[in-house]
Amino acid sequence: MSSLSAELASSFARIALGHVGREYPNKLDHVLEGPQDALGPRALHPIFYGSFDWHSCVHGYWTLAVCLRLFPDLPEAPAIRARFEEAFTPQNVAAEVAYLARPSSRGFERPYGWGWLLKLQAELLAHAAPWAATLQPLADAFAQRFRDFLPVAGYPIRTGVHSSTSFALALSADYARVADPALLDLFAAKARAWHGHDRDAQAWEPSLDEFLSATLVTAECLRRLLPPDEFKAWFAAYLPHIAERRPATLFTPAVVTDRTDGKIVHLDGLNLSRAWCWRSLAPTLSGPARAAAEEAAHVHLAASLPHVAGDYMGEHWLASFALLALTA
Repeated sequence: MSSLSAELASSFARIALGHVGREYPNKLDHVLEGPQDALGPRALHPIFYGSFDWHSCVHGYWTLAVCLRLFPDLPEAPAIRARFEEAFTPQNVAAEVAYLARPSSRGFERPYGWGWLLKLQAELLAHAAPWAATLQPLADAFAQRFRDFLPVAGYPIRTGVHSSTSFALALSADYARVADPALLDLFAAKARAWHGHDRDAQAWEPSLDEFLSATLVTAECLRRLLPPDEFKAWFAAYLPHIAERRPATLFTPAVVTDRTDGKIVHLDGLNLSRAWCWRSLAPTLSGPARAAAEEAAHVHLAASLPHVAGDYMGEHWLASFALLALTA
C-alpha cells in the first residue's frame, strides 16, 4: 500500500503554503449582527483567513504541521516555521476566541471546524515549539463547545459533508486522548448512544457532493472511541458482509466528472476519506474481510491521489484528506 514519502510531503507542504495565506476567493461562515460586522476574512480571522474558508485553513495548517513533524528537513520547513510564528501569536488567538464569543457565533463551524481545530491542536502538541501553548485558549473554547452541544444533541447527523457528527468526533478524539480524558469519555458515551444499535448499514452513497463516507466514517469514529473487543463485535454487526465486498458501493471509487466544480470535486475527497477509513479499519479484520478492506483502500487512494493538485476548488483542501489516508 502507498505511504507518505518525503517527496510527497514536500508537495503537500508547497500546496498548503500556497493557500493558507491566500485570503481570496473566500466563503465566509459569518452572521452579520450589524453593519460593523461587514468585514473581510483577515479582519475577522487573523489566523484562519485563507484557503477559501475557515475550516480548510485550519486543516491546511494541520497538513503543514504533520509534514514538518514527519520530515523536519523538508525544503519547505523554514517557510512552515515562519508561517507558524507569524500566525500563532497571543493577539491573533485572542481575536479568534473573541469571534466565538459573539452571540451569533454559537453554531460557527459546527461540528466540522470544531473537529479540525482540535485535531490541529493535537498535532501541535507533538511539536517541540510554543505553538500549541499559544493556541490552547482556542482549543479550550472548542472543547467547551462540544461539552455544551453534545448533551443536547439527541440524534447524530449522518451525512457525508461538513455536518457529520461522526467525522467531528473521530478527529477530536486525537486531542481528547492526549489532553482531555473527560472529553474523550463524553465522546465515547455519545457515540454509543448515537450508533451503538446500528446494524447492517446499507450505505446509500455517494451523493453528488459528498466528501465523506457517512457509513465508513461512523465505523472509524467508533473504532477510535470504543474498546477493541466492543468495537469488533459492533463492527461485525454493522458491516457483516465485508468479505463479500458488500455493500458494493463502499468498494467502488466515485467518478469525478468536473474538478472545477467546488461541489462535484468533493467526490475526490470521498475517495480519499474512504481510503483513510479502510486503511484504519483493516487491521481490526482478518482473512478475506481484511483483504477486501485493504484492496478497497488501495483502489480509492489510486483514484484520487493524482488529483490533489490542479484546480483551486480541490487544491485548497484535498492534500489534507490525502494525508489522512497516507498516515492511517
